[in-house]
Amino acid sequence: MNDRCTHRLGTVTINVGTEHSNKPVVVKQVKHDFLFGCAEFSVLPFVAGQMDEAEQEQAKKRFGYMEELLNSVTLPFYWGRFEPEEGNPDTKRMKDAAKWLKDRGMTLKGHPLCWHTVCAPWLLEKSNEEIYQIQMERVERDVAEFAGLIDMWDVINEAVIMPIFDKYDNGITRICKERGRIPLIRDLFAKARATNPKATLLINDFDMTESYDILIEGVLESGIKIDTIGLQSHMHKGVWSKEKTEEVLERFSRFKLPLHFTEVTIVSGHIMPKEIVDLNDYQLDSWPSTPEGEERQAKETVEFYEALYANPWVEAITWWSFNDGLWLGAPGGFLDNNSDPKPVYHELHKRIKGDWWTAEKQLQSDAHGNVEVTGTKGEYVAICDGKEICFSVR
Repeated sequence: MNDRCTHRLGTVTINVGTEHSNKPVVVKQVKHDFLFGCAEFSVLPFVAGQMDEAEQEQAKKRFGYMEELLNSVTLPFYWGRFEPEEGNPDTKRMKDAAKWLKDRGMTLKGHPLCWHTVCAPWLLEKSNEEIYQIQMERVERDVAEFAGLIDMWDVINEAVIMPIFDKYDNGITRICKERGRIPLIRDLFAKARATNPKATLLINDFDMTESYDILIEGVLESGIKIDTIGLQSHMHKGVWSKEKTEEVLERFSRFKLPLHFTEVTIVSGHIMPKEIVDLNDYQLDSWPSTPEGEERQAKETVEFYEALYANPWVEAITWWSFNDGLWLGAPGGFLDNNSDPKPVYHELHKRIKGDWWTAEKQLQSDAHGNVEVTGTKGEYVAICDGKEICFSVR
């Protein structure tokens, strides 16, 4: 680990018991504190048994690679898909998937509780007052239902554009336009926090301009408590320059709140044309990965992750599509269409489970059974004479 990342290290003294004084102690890291994650939506039909045999085998292969590399997953709570019919949310299937992931050591986040896109179409039949009330009830229902399984939420997504979004009518733009961004954010965060005081609550946006700065500033000056700032970085049109990455980190670090890079994409095929404004407008029959693109993707991704990991305010990086061919059909995965690792997977593995991971080591307890452990912040196990002690380095 280089000098830029020493803030990721911690030291703790553990006691293995005086009966184990002056004995060798094997120490192993088992999990990062830093959240290395991805969005994972196919786990819902997998756990529900809604895949055929070939799809199941592909999924098992994919999840094996995911579990080896990552420790967090973002699950989809897009209202229009989660509750396509009013009063009939996909709660059981989502809860089963969340339990399956948590049993495998994943920290989970729900995305999102309020968003104007992929919105429930049946809201359009309601008055604005009814839409607002149902939105608040939705926050309370889902945050309460998943408490203990999902304790991290993108409370509001893309609020900068929300009240002026004009591609199609939707209930959330209606109420945001009527009430204003900050009053809506205040009510959403208040409802989510009252429902689960232990939850980590995020504001999340793709807009990296001063408009997002101004919104966050207004939210904080209004006394609204947000736990974490979510920053999207879909780079289908080309990776951010080093200067842009540093500028974004500097600008949002000034709020002295944890930063999560919530949606990261770097493609391994051709770059999307610069003139495309809304990424969703770029529709192709095929967007293949190429050998040259895969090498470029690996290099650019490692450089981006290294810059983020070196910043003390960054606590999470979520890659958006673990496999190629998902959102926009882009070759933006760590795995290809056959669920085989691309160069980017192997290069990140060298960092996440190599440079940024504490290798197994043998230490010695003192006369009182104490052992001082220095390592990457996270969860550990110590083994002495067959006795196992779980502990954390912070």
